[in-house]
Amino acid sequence: MYGTRRNALKLMVGATGVLATGAWIARAQDATRRNPSKTSTSGETPLDAGMDPKRAKTILEENQKDIKKNIEKLFQLASELKEEVEKTDATTVLSLAMLRKTEEIEKLARVIRDRAKG
Repeated sequence: MYGTRRNALKLMVGATGVLATGAWIARAQDATRRNPSKTSTSGETPLDAGMDPKRAKTILEENQKDIKKNIEKLFQLASELKEEVEKTDATTVLSLAMLRKTEEIEKLARVIRDRAKG
């Protein structure tokens, strides 16, 4: 039974990292393969049929910047959690701060996933 909480926390951190990386990779995929009905005759995927292409590009660039910023924050939070797990004896005490940090990581991973979906 030694280290089961620690292993559970490591598993949560790892799963969160996988979710964040998966969202980032999913964003990099070609949108026309996921939903061919949104493809125009020129092969482009506009965000809105009536939207100006320059405006659509600006929105996509902002989304990409937000995703990168959030992924860096996610990495920072995961690193802090890892350090905290390593210095805490989780077999006797499960820190409330660690649980809060894992919840914050999960929320941020969801935000990244939703941003990546569009």
